[in-house]
Amino acid sequence: MSEEKKMKRNLLKNMLFSFIVFAILLLIFDFIIYNQISISLYKDIDKELYMQKAKYDGEEQSEKPTNKVETNKNSGKKDYYNIKNLNPRIILVLRNENGEITNKEALGKIYEKYSDTIPFNSENLMQIYNLKLDDKYNYRALNFETTNDDGKTTYIQLLANVDGEEKTLNNLLQMLIIGTIILDTISILASYILSKKMMMPIYNAYKRQTEFVENASHELRTPLTIIQAKQELLLQEPESKIIDKSEDINLTLKETRRLSKMIKELMALARSDSNEYVLNKEEVNIDELIQEIVKPYTDYAKVEKKNIKLELNYKKEIKVDRNKITELLIILLDNAIKYTVENDTITIKTYSKDGKCNIEVVDTGIGISDEGLKRVFERFYREDKARTREKGGTGLGLSIAHTIVTRHKGSIRAMHNKPKGTVFLVRI
Repeated sequence: MSEEKKMKRNLLKNMLFSFIVFAILLLIFDFIIYNQISISLYKDIDKELYMQKAKYDGEEQSEKPTNKVETNKNSGKKDYYNIKNLNPRIILVLRNENGEITNKEALGKIYEKYSDTIPFNSENLMQIYNLKLDDKYNYRALNFETTNDDGKTTYIQLLANVDGEEKTLNNLLQMLIIGTIILDTISILASYILSKKMMMPIYNAYKRQTEFVENASHELRTPLTIIQAKQELLLQEPESKIIDKSEDINLTLKETRRLSKMIKELMALARSDSNEYVLNKEEVNIDELIQEIVKPYTDYAKVEKKNIKLELNYKKEIKVDRNKITELLIILLDNAIKYTVENDTITIKTYSKDGKCNIEVVDTGIGISDEGLKRVFERFYREDKARTREKGGTGLGLSIAHTIVTRHKGSIRAMHNKPKGTVFLVRI
């Protein structure tokens, strides 16, 4: 399986995982909402049922004597049919010890139509439960047991109509289902976008790593091939004098030095990609540091008939890693000298702007194309590979420079120098 297919498979896995987690959380949220609203809707009704039960037991007799169970003066029996202040929403059903309804007259049409369908269980006492009449009327019910004046067991069943609450809950349930479907649909799209966004840095890092390995292998192969070829030629003529083979030996040494430099730069980039890249910051006078770095290059530039000018106006100290900034300036200066010709000028400027230290390395050399300005800090990028190899370049120097600046939380950019040449601007 190709790496691209693996990436896509991982993307789908992450998307599915994100969707499942979101869907589970959404279902839990829906359950909590439905449950809490259900409890809230039935709370007052259940409280009223228990209060009515207390009234029948005479527990509120001292506070509200009018709620007391009336006694039939003619028979001396408790009259459960004429309870004062009975909530009109609550239906009172009286049952004998066999569970048969005894207050038929009081129930009227309810008894005539539903007497056979009102469920009752004499063992289900003091527990509020739901029941349905005719599959469309909803009630909350409470059963409790008492004893009449004859000493016989009587069951009282209180029914509170909750059609309104049930309708509200059904509407809520429909809304939650529709909302869940809509949010789940949105979450699929969101999971894909988020997963793709999370995977993109990994994919780009993998792509860069693959390109880096391929480029490094190619760049290392070239000098090794040259060295091997020259060494094999030397072995073919073991009796030749060194002076006769000095050109081959010189080329071998040159490629060996380039190979050594490339390995050193590769190790520097590898460290920069890991957590081993540590800055040892200290207060540094940047103008004095540049003067110190430029000294050995001044004579070299004169030999090649090039000019180096300094316009140092920062005149302050800045907290940086002295060794890393030195490496940065050497890369930029070496790059400027490498791509200039006789009578060209290299100018190094420092100044303060927007509270930052600005360093410019300006040359009047061969310049860089518009495409090159965009890619100049990429690893192994070189506009003219043959020319760069001839100059001893590896295509890694400016990438290292970019790493040094970004680790200092600064910025570096390349620009055209009018009328010709290149400007590298560093801001720290």
